[in-house]
Amino acid sequence: MKPVKWGVLGVSVHYRLRVSNAVRNSELTHIAAIASRKKDRAEKEARELGIPKAYGSYEELLTDPEIEAVYIPLPNHIHAEWVKKAADHGKHVLCEKPFSMSAETTRETIEYVKNKGVLLMEAFMYKLHPQWVHARDLIRAGEIGKVQAVHTFFSYNLQDPANIRNKVETGGGAIPDIGCYAVSSARFLTGLEPKRVVSLIHRSPELKTDILSSGVLDFSTIRGVFTVSTQTFPYQRVQVFGTGGFLEIDVPFNIYPDVSCKVEITNGVGTRTIMNKIADMYKIEFDSFSRSVRTGDPLPISTEDAVLNQKVLDALYQSEKTGNWADV
Repeated sequence: MKPVKWGVLGVSVHYRLRVSNAVRNSELTHIAAIASRKKDRAEKEARELGIPKAYGSYEELLTDPEIEAVYIPLPNHIHAEWVKKAADHGKHVLCEKPFSMSAETTRETIEYVKNKGVLLMEAFMYKLHPQWVHARDLIRAGEIGKVQAVHTFFSYNLQDPANIRNKVETGGGAIPDIGCYAVSSARFLTGLEPKRVVSLIHRSPELKTDILSSGVLDFSTIRGVFTVSTQTFPYQRVQVFGTGGFLEIDVPFNIYPDVSCKVEITNGVGTRTIMNKIADMYKIEFDSFSRSVRTGDPLPISTEDAVLNQKVLDALYQSEKTGNWADV
């Protein structure tokens, strides 16, 4: 199968640290170009990462007829804008989460792209990793009985006020950046959508972004509970509690690509530790997308999922304003 030629919009730490090595030797994904608003920055990144072409603007890359798909790791507040522009040029789009800063804009963006005849997916890469697929399968099989609660904690410590994740105007904050994973994973594991949510959010007096946020998701007979923080010692864990046992995912989101990952499950039989095979979720993500470009098969994550997840995030912020439960 001929590899898909990709372009990257923006020079990002995320791409360099987590994605570039993952797709370097892929037989399905070829990173052919990278763009920055500064040509010298794009050229430096292309040289260091072995990318053939460098462009001094995002528009230049989008006009390259050889580029078939683009990856967008830009700041959150301009995702929708560049998703549309990429689609205008006939490029398939893999966009970092979230698509936009509201469910309404997300849905409008998706509808816009549908009319362009290109593929579009939000980059929730964790869903494609074997440890998550296996964990979901175990839960569906009833290994912990009837699920009653999903608890998620996800944090890092980022004090730099210049970082886009610490700027309200660029879509920064704990809920948009990592709370989206807490919401998404609870929905993924339960296969359900919350009816209402309530949040408790602490904002930095200086940054104005939410730096410590908790939420409760009401799935009727199941509770999703999470805490996320941008100014806490880095930690992450997902726990699922049922009537017949519990399951714990040790490193749920920043999964190491070069070592086995651990899921622990306890039920009436006993406790066992499942060491899932080594896998790079970014390679799986990009290659799955590339395969769909070539075969025409559906993408592994639907665009509707992006709307449903953003609706929950919107409701969490609505709850912050009212101090009460907010319908999703």
